[in-house]
Amino acid sequence: MGYLNTLFSQQPVNEKYTRRFFGKDGLAVPGVCTLTGEPMGGWIQYSLSPTVSAWLAQHFYLQWKFSADRKFLQSMAYPYLRKVAGFLENITVMKDGIRTLRISSSPEIYDNSLQAWFHTLTNYDRSLIDFAWKAASEMADSLGHTEEATHWTSLREQLPPFDLDSSGALSFAHGFPYNVSHRHFSNLMAIHPLGLIDWSQGEKARAIIRTSIHRLDSIGPANWCGYSYAWEGNLKARARDGAGAAKDLRIFAECFCLRNTFHANGDQSGTGKSGFTYRPFTLEGNFAFAAGIQEMLLQSQTGVIEIFPAVPDEWKEISFRTLRAQGAFLVSANRHNGHTIRLNIRSERGGLLRISNPFEGRSFKVSGASYSEKQGIIYIQTRPGQEISMQSAG
Repeated sequence: MGYLNTLFSQQPVNEKYTRRFFGKDGLAVPGVCTLTGEPMGGWIQYSLSPTVSAWLAQHFYLQWKFSADRKFLQSMAYPYLRKVAGFLENITVMKDGIRTLRISSSPEIYDNSLQAWFHTLTNYDRSLIDFAWKAASEMADSLGHTEEATHWTSLREQLPPFDLDSSGALSFAHGFPYNVSHRHFSNLMAIHPLGLIDWSQGEKARAIIRTSIHRLDSIGPANWCGYSYAWEGNLKARARDGAGAAKDLRIFAECFCLRNTFHANGDQSGTGKSGFTYRPFTLEGNFAFAAGIQEMLLQSQTGVIEIFPAVPDEWKEISFRTLRAQGAFLVSANRHNGHTIRLNIRSERGGLLRISNPFEGRSFKVSGASYSEKQGIIYIQTRPGQEISMQSAG
């Protein structure tokens, strides 16, 4: 909330920048800025990108989803998303029947050269615009603003499909496949962190996810930094590849972190995990590592809680306590001999709990609530403060 309060309070400064630089109403945020929100410059493709505010807006969305705080939604989250979504509507244009940007970019792809400007919408920009309108629609609908929700949804329908290369992997942009090692996986934003392409959507989405991650690995990590491994760990967790996620996160921890646990960005192990061997401290890698561990243990981005969705087969004995799932559910779980044996869930706000049955066809009992089950999903209507236990009976 400290960061969200900062972003929220800087809106007047950011709106002044939006009007001055873009000549549009709404809310854009400089990608490189002072502590008070003023633009500082840098490579223009990311320091003054029109989609930065959409990525920042995701933090408001996630705070709402994980807290289920309607007051926060009404007073902060939707007002912020509404301005961001409005700016993106104002800055995009219709061309050949699709909504796009006049010029587009993907962070640090082709560095600060003329080639870094794409004349078709990059998957990076397309993902962020799409997410902002999707989140705004969901928020508006939750608040009963039906016309606004319909409007944001209609804008999403005008976007082009995600661009895939000849192998079916997500490209940078049309005609520009991921064909060179790069530390930013900006072309894969739709998979993680935005979740627009999710494993739960079926085989077509799964093929895109698998093929795109395979492309990363086949090109190799010559120009990766530690954060790249942490990000790929998250991607592989979303792909239900527990062994791959664990491997990438282990490489991050063992090869890119100093003895004091600081992420040093370059490979400190001398084992060729990257062509970068320098040691500037960058904090985001450690946070991405922690996020990757949690993605392996618990996922809820679809509104359905999944327990141990991406753990290696050799992790036979695992437990975690009070990890937070979307919907303001605090979840604890135990896995013994490779099987989930116990869950404890506390509902902070009440509401419908949906959880994928983690007991693999074995019988189980539920204490503290009545439940129904349909197609492998357990449904429980909860009240604030309610505590529920599930235990394998086998």
